[in-house]
Amino acid sequence: MTRIFLIFVLGVLLIACGSSKVVQNDLATAIPISTAINLSEVVNDKAPVMINPGRFTQDTVVYRMPKVIQGFYEVSDFGKFIEDFKAYDYNGNEMATIKQDVNSWTIANATQLDEIKYWVNDTYDQEKSGRFSGNEIPFSPGGTNIEADNYVLNLHGFIGYFDSLKDAQYTLNVTAPTHFERTSALQETSSTISVDGTQKTTSYYAPRYFDITDNPMMYGELDVEEFMVGDIKIVLSVYSPNKVHTATSLKETVYKMMKAQKSYLGDIDSTSRYDIYLYLSDESADAPRGFGALEHHTSTVVVLRERYNKEELAASVIDVVAHEFFHIVTPLTVHSEDVHYFDYNDPSFSKHLWMYEGVTEYFAQHFQVYEGLVDIQTYLTTIEKEINYAKYYDDTMSFTEMSEKIISQPYAANYANVYQKGALIGMCLDILLREESHGNRSMLSLMKELSHTYGIEKPFEDDTLIEEITAMTYPSVGVFLKTHVVGGTPIDYNTFFDKVGVHKADLQVECLYMESGEGVILEADKDNRTVFFNDAVKGNSFWVEQGVLANDVLLSVNRIKIIPENANTMIQHMYNWEPGDDIEVVIERNGKTMDIKTKLTKAFTTVKALTINKNATEAQVKLRNAWLHK
Repeated sequence: MTRIFLIFVLGVLLIACGSSKVVQNDLATAIPISTAINLSEVVNDKAPVMINPGRFTQDTVVYRMPKVIQGFYEVSDFGKFIEDFKAYDYNGNEMATIKQDVNSWTIANATQLDEIKYWVNDTYDQEKSGRFSGNEIPFSPGGTNIEADNYVLNLHGFIGYFDSLKDAQYTLNVTAPTHFERTSALQETSSTISVDGTQKTTSYYAPRYFDITDNPMMYGELDVEEFMVGDIKIVLSVYSPNKVHTATSLKETVYKMMKAQKSYLGDIDSTSRYDIYLYLSDESADAPRGFGALEHHTSTVVVLRERYNKEELAASVIDVVAHEFFHIVTPLTVHSEDVHYFDYNDPSFSKHLWMYEGVTEYFAQHFQVYEGLVDIQTYLTTIEKEINYAKYYDDTMSFTEMSEKIISQPYAANYANVYQKGALIGMCLDILLREESHGNRSMLSLMKELSHTYGIEKPFEDDTLIEEITAMTYPSVGVFLKTHVVGGTPIDYNTFFDKVGVHKADLQVECLYMESGEGVILEADKDNRTVFFNDAVKGNSFWVEQGVLANDVLLSVNRIKIIPENANTMIQHMYNWEPGDDIEVVIERNGKTMDIKTKLTKAFTTVKALTINKNATEAQVKLRNAWLHK
C-alpha cells in the first residue's frame, strides 16, 4: 500500500508541476492516467470529459468505450453517447482521429498525443426513444444521468481505456457545485474548493480500469444515510425527484435486511463498506424505465418507481438489493477467468450463469425465510411463482450453453430465466446437499468452500467447475448438474419437494378483485354489447359475499356506465382496487338491477398451491427444518 501511494503522489506531482511527460507503454503502467469530469460545465445534459494518458512510445493507439459491461449480459455500446471527440498534441493543436467503430477511436502520431476531450450524453434521456436495454439503450441501473439536480455516474459511461494500457492506474477529478451531496464507492484521495467557494473538485484513485467501472458515484440533491451493520458500513444514497421517499424512511428496512443477510452469510465477509445508490423514477418523459439493479463488488445502483408506497418500496428494495448484495459471494468472489479477465470490447462469457445469477437469486429469497423475515408459506408461494414464470422459457435449453452464448439468439431471449429456473436450480442443489450430508452441508456452505479455494483474485477454469463441485460434494450433485444444467432435461421439482415434505394442496390465498383461482371473472358479450361475470366468480370470496352470481351483467362501476368502448379501461381500474376503497357497482340479473354499495375487503380464492404436507414423515420434516430453519 505504501509503494502504491508513493507512486500515485509522484505521478500527481509530475503532472501538476508541468514536468516532462511520463512514458506510457505496455510495460510502464505505474503512472496513473489522469481523467476529469466537470459537472459544473454541463451543456444540454452533456458533461465534458478530459483524458490525459501520459506520453506514448507507440505510433498508434486506440481509445475505447465499453461495448459490454460486467454484470449485464447484453450489448450497451457506450461509445454512441460520446460526442465531439477530439485529440490534442502538446502544442494545443487538434490531431486527426479515426472512429474505428461505435466504441473505438484510433489516434495516429500517438507520441505527440497530450490529451483527449469529448462530451458525454446521458442515457436516461434517451430511453423515451428506444429500448431501455439491449443494443439500443443501456439498462437503467448501468446507465448515466446528467440533470441539474442529479448525476448518476456509472463511470463506464464516462471514462474509457486504451488498448495498450488496460492495466494502467487512473486518477479522476470530479468538479461540481459545492452544495452537492456526493457519494462514491471509489477511493477518495483529496478535495479542493474554488477561490470563490462555489465549486468543489474531488479527486479519486483507481488501481486499474476495472476499478473505474466497478465503483459508481451519485452527485446532486441526494438524501444520504450512513450506518453500521456489524462491521460493514452501509451508505444509502436516495434520489427521489418529488421528495416522496428519503434515505431515513428506508434506513430501517435496509438495516434489518442487511443484518439478516450478514447473519445468513456468517463468515463470508469480503467488504467493509457497501454503497446503495437508489434512483426513484417518477416515470416522466426523461425518467429511466429499466427497473432493477446492477451489482458491483462493494455497491449497487438501483432504479425503482417513486410512486410506490412505503410498503411496496420496502418490499422491492428487499428483493432487489438483497440479490445484489449476495453477489459478493458470486461472481464477485467465486468467478471464472471470463469474468476475471473481462474484455469490454470483445467479451467471452462464462458457462455458469446458473451460479452467478441463479444461486444469487436463490440466496436472496431463501435468506428471508431462513432468517425469519417471511413465513414458510410466503416463501413457498415465491417458489411457485418462479416455477410458473420459468414455463415461459425454453425448459430444454442447456443452461451452460445459454450462458456461454448469452448475447446471441435464441439464448438472449431466455436470459431472464436465470432468475427463475436458475434460482430453482439453486434450491434443488441446496436440498440435495442437505439430504446427502444429513443437514450438515448446503448450497451456502459449498459457496464458502469454493471461495476458500478461489477468491476475488483467483478465478476458476470455466470448463472444470462442475467436475470440481462433484469431487467436493457427492456423485448425485454431479449427476444433477450434468443432467439438468449442462443437459437440457427438465427438472421434476416434485421430486425435491417430496424430500422435504412439501406438496400441492387446496389453499386459500389472497387474489385480485377481477380474478379467482379459475381465472379472470369477467367476459364480454359482443352480440349484446355487455360485460358479465362468468363461472370463475364463484371462486372470488369478495363477490360471493356481495351475492354476485355467474351471468350477472355489469352495468356500471362508480356511476360510470359500462359499454364496449370503455370496458377495458374500467376493468383496468378495477384491477387497481385496494382494500378500504369505497365502490358502487350496479349489476343486472334476469332483467332486474341490484346495487352494491360497500367498502372493499380483501378477496380470497382457493387454489392448488405448494404447502407443507401435514402427513410428512419424520425424515421429511427433519430435512425440511434443516432447509428452512436456522
